[in-house]
Amino acid sequence: MRITAVPFETTDWANVEPTTHQGMTGVATWRTRHFGDIRVRLVEYSPGYVADHWCEKGHILFCLEGELHTELKDGRHAVLRPGMSYQVGDSMEAHRSSSPQGARLFIVD
Repeated sequence: MRITAVPFETTDWANVEPTTHQGMTGVATWRTRHFGDIRVRLVEYSPGYVADHWCEKGHILFCLEGELHTELKDGRHAVLRPGMSYQVGDSMEAHRSSSPQGARLFIVD
């Protein structure tokens, strides 16, 4: 990732308009900012959220609250709890998320 032409700025995430995205079950609520080609999101998964697709986009993801379960297409499984993160490159390893109890995440992609 290369960050260029982005001046210093602060973000009050409470003032960023939320959008909702239906999962197979549950809902993901995104608060999204774009800085050039970089997308930065504060994402909340409702309890019982299950993604409706396999994702191939690269991310750096940090778990703020709750618990995030990530399944990789090759069968591996990871669980993130507050203070944990994962990173994966574009088109590297397909993955999908679920959150039995709900989660709050900070994601850069």
